[in-house]
Amino acid sequence: MIKLAVITDIHGNSPALAAVLHDISSRGVDHIYCLGDVVGIGPNSNEVLELLLSRTDVSFVIGNHDVAVIAAFRGQEAPEGHQSIRHHHQWLADRINPVYIEVMSKWTKQLIINHFDKQLLFTHYHLTPDGWFMDIEKNPTEENLDRLYNETNYKLVCFGHHHIVHDFVASKRAYFNPGALGCYDKPLARYGIVTLTENAFNEELIEVPYDNTEFLQSYHQLLVPEREFILKIFHGGQLA
Repeated sequence: MIKLAVITDIHGNSPALAAVLHDISSRGVDHIYCLGDVVGIGPNSNEVLELLLSRTDVSFVIGNHDVAVIAAFRGQEAPEGHQSIRHHHQWLADRINPVYIEVMSKWTKQLIINHFDKQLLFTHYHLTPDGWFMDIEKNPTEENLDRLYNETNYKLVCFGHHHIVHDFVASKRAYFNPGALGCYDKPLARYGIVTLTENAFNEELIEVPYDNTEFLQSYHQLLVPEREFILKIFHGGQLA
């Protein structure tokens, strides 16, 4: 039996990540797959990356916000669809440890892993033919997902980007998004566990309570750009 933790969309929220990593340590997990958007939205870029990179049991794929912060740091053009929020990414890029930029720039958009003759895909989100992230499908179905992956042999596709939970089991494969770890309208940090055996696999959603008060207040204390919008849309206006 192999147990894999799936974490995604941490979005610069270090107390949420710390709570999840503590919970993972009690569950006999063999490896952690981090599916991107480690930074962006939340202000704790350095703290989040320090927590993740201090471990030897984490594999990474890159997310669109990670790409955008790297581009801002390097003075490059904002990636597709991110021009209007360049100011926010620049604020983060101005405060990030340059060592972490080099680390993130080596992450790929997909990881394909084999366990028990089952091929598993880990990605931030589904890719277009030219290798960029597709527009978010607001109401995905297993039929639509199957069409995207019809020519593949994946038995499980794990992804993030769309912050809500997806757990579809289709005829040829399963699709699993445990929801955003660091952006939620409740003081809960979400992640998933995938358990594999020779004959089967299953996905489990975990929600870990944590105190997010200081983290939410830090948006105002640090004068994070677009903080009112972020707190309302990505954290459900919990401070109010």
